[in-house]
Amino acid sequence: MAEIEDRWLSVDEIGKYLGVSSDTVYRWIDKHNMPAHRMGRLWKFKRDQVDAWVEAGGANMAGSSSGRQKDSTGN
Repeated sequence: MAEIEDRWLSVDEIGKYLGVSSDTVYRWIDKHNMPAHRMGRLWKFKRDQVDAWVEAGGANMAGSSSGRQKDSTGN
């Protein structure tokens, strides 16, 4: 039987998908409105919702407190 494509992902799975740590995922949920759904004590994610959040700039917003990344010169 083929794996269901539209299944709920865990914190670890969505972190691996995005290439970030679980701590970063929890921080994005708390401070940057990352789309997540609480199921008991677990957080679950739909890949398409997270993709839309990233494309809308949610992850860029989370990169620094000012909302923009610093370049190699510190600017």
